[in-house]
Order: sequence, then structure tokens, then C-alpha cells
Amino acid sequence: MKIPAALSLLLLLSLFVSSQSAVSSPLTVDRTGFRPSSDFETPTVNAADRTSHIDEVLPPPTARSAVPILDDPVEERTHDVSKLKPPNRRADKKRILVTGGAGFIGSHLVDRLMDEGHMVIVVDSLFTGKKSNLERHYNSPRFEFIRHDVIDPISLEVDQIYHLACPASPIHYKYNPIHTLKTSFLGTYNMLGLAKRTHARFLITSTSEVYGDPLVHPQHEEYWGNVNPIGERSCYDEGKRVAETLCYDFKRQNGVDIRIARIFNTYGPRMALNDGRVVSNFVGQALRGEQLTVQGSGNQTRSFCYVSDQVDGLIKLMNTEDVDGPVNIGNPHEFTIRELADVVKKAVDPNVEITYTPLTPDDPKQRKPDITKAKDVLGWEPGVELMDGLKLMTVDFKERIRNGDEGW
Repeated sequence: MKIPAALSLLLLLSLFVSSQSAVSSPLTVDRTGFRPSSDFETPTVNAADRTSHIDEVLPPPTARSAVPILDDPVEERTHDVSKLKPPNRRADKKRILVTGGAGFIGSHLVDRLMDEGHMVIVVDSLFTGKKSNLERHYNSPRFEFIRHDVIDPISLEVDQIYHLACPASPIHYKYNPIHTLKTSFLGTYNMLGLAKRTHARFLITSTSEVYGDPLVHPQHEEYWGNVNPIGERSCYDEGKRVAETLCYDFKRQNGVDIRIARIFNTYGPRMALNDGRVVSNFVGQALRGEQLTVQGSGNQTRSFCYVSDQVDGLIKLMNTEDVDGPVNIGNPHEFTIRELADVVKKAVDPNVEITYTPLTPDDPKQRKPDITKAKDVLGWEPGVELMDGLKLMTVDFKERIRNGDEGW
């Protein structure tokens, strides 16, 4: 029997569409859930199939066994909280997105939001975050995890967005400055676009690094900073500055309801032991019986905010009406780095020694937040003393060192 030409063409088109549907899409969704482990299998992908930003997110060779390799922009979901419509708009039970929610501060924020009864969606690429930070929520129907890099857009239905996603420690952002900048700009752009579409309130965690090596002390929110735009740290400093600019452009042009938290040095459980930040470095070194390495003279100053205080500040900032401008969230108690080393010795091991190494480029000489605005507008100030916070952090670090779970 002779098949008409039109029917033959239709059959050929049908076969072509079927063959294309068998090819893996570059965006693969895994709804099977995940095991409560910090490790996961890396999909096998030919080098020729990798997207353009793959090589930018690979960790250093010495750390690749402990950090995921992002071959494709893969989503990995647990429950389907993000598919529920419309958003709740209830003060006591919101649908909240936390980008970077598998990270240090993000996971503590997720814990608090879940304890308050909200539905929480975590979007995290797992470049620096860990699934084990979220394992207590795996079986909750109010929780969803999506493995996704925020430099790619994503469509969700949410009431609030806490945008924490960005490499924040020196070992991460110095190794991969291009991806750090892309996360700060494209990630913030995409999340602001989502906030615009859903009319969600948007909070970004900016940083005290926007003040650079400050010439004003303590630093108040009106200070414009003293930043080296081409230094080793500039990918992070300038990335956050442009992210703040984007926030205000979306506010002025599109009416997006924004909040900017300029967070200062934060410490506590779940920090990576070897992430290059001074508190985690000192505690990890003391627990291993190693010398505490102080950079420079040790006379440079910092202030250290315990993570539970930091989370309190972020939640108060998100839920306070009519906040105008950025708000410093940090502990105003100032320590020299040498004083910090002495406190860590007292808290962990009085017998460890202190050694001195050259100072890294562009390291700020002093850093202390003026939190007058946070006190007056949010009714917030930190309550955990450094020694008390270090003791809690040390318990967590001891357990992880014993289990060989030191991250990178």
C-alpha cells in the first residue's frame, strides 16, 4: 500500500520527536530524594557535554574528594513544597526560599524557620554546602531541597527569599573568583527577578567586606568603604557591592521589597574546619595540637558574632516593616587577632603555641560594626559571649574531627 507523502512526513516527525525525548535534558530533576550523607554520587558526563560554567566551579584537586563536581545544572528535589500554589501570605506559616541553605549560616537559618513552622525550600549547588547540615529535615513534608546553581534561573512560588548563596570564605572565593562574581551578580539578579514575579520580600546577606580596609571606625551603614577593586579579595568585596546596587535598582525600578544585611564575622558549629577563616582555623589547629597561625603582627582587629545571634538578626530584619537602607548585623565587641588566639587557647588547649606568618594582601586592619541602627530599628543586639560560643563550636569540631568529617 502506498503511503501518502503528508502521512510519511508526519511519521518521520513523530520518530524525530520520540528520539529527542530519549536524550537527557541538560536540566535533570531527581525526585527520588537523597540519603542523609554529606557525600553523593557525581553524574558521569562527557567533557564535550559540559556547560560553559562547569570548570569555573571545580574545587582544587586536593579537595575534590570532599566537594561535589557540578557537571550539569542539576536539580535534586525532595518534597514538592515549591509546587504548592498560591503562596500562603500568612505571618505564622510562610513558604520561604533559602538560597545557600546547606551552608554554615544558611543551615542554621533553615533550622530556625522550620522550628517556627514555616515551609522551607533550600536551593543550593553544594559547591560549599553539605547535605548533612539539613538531614534533620529530610522527612518533613514542609521541607524541600533543590540542588541548583543560582546563576541559572529557577521558577518557584514563595513568600520570602533569604539569598545567602555565595562562596564566602577565602579558600573558596580566591580559588574561583569568576564563579564568585557570577554568583554575586547573576545569582542575585535571578533571585530578584523571582522576588519581582512572586511579590516576595527579598533579603540578601551582604558583608562587612563592602567596607574594605575601612578608614572609619567603627563602621556605620552610611560609610561607602575603602575597597581595592582589583585585589585578591575583590571578587567577593565588589561582587557584594554590585549585588547591593542590583537590589536598589530592583527596588526603585520594579518596587521589589528588599532587605540588605551587612553581616560581620560569624562563627559556630558547621563551619568548615579549614575554610581559611580565623576562628575555624584557630579552633581546628588547637584541637589537633597544632600551632595557632596568626597572620601579621596580630594587632589587626575583628568582631565575632555567634551564629544563633546572626540568625536572630536576619529574621528580625526580614520581618520588620519599613526598613530603609542596609543594616549591620554583627557583634560590636572587638578583639585583636592575638587576643582571639589567647581566648581559643583558654577554651580549647592552653598548651598550644602561637606562630606568626606574613599578612595576606588587602587584609583589613580593623573591623567593628556600629549596630546602632539594628538596635533602634530591629530591636536586635547579640547576646552570646565569645568564650561561650567557642565552647559550643569546639564540641561540634571535636565530633567532626573524630569522624573524619572536616570538609574543605
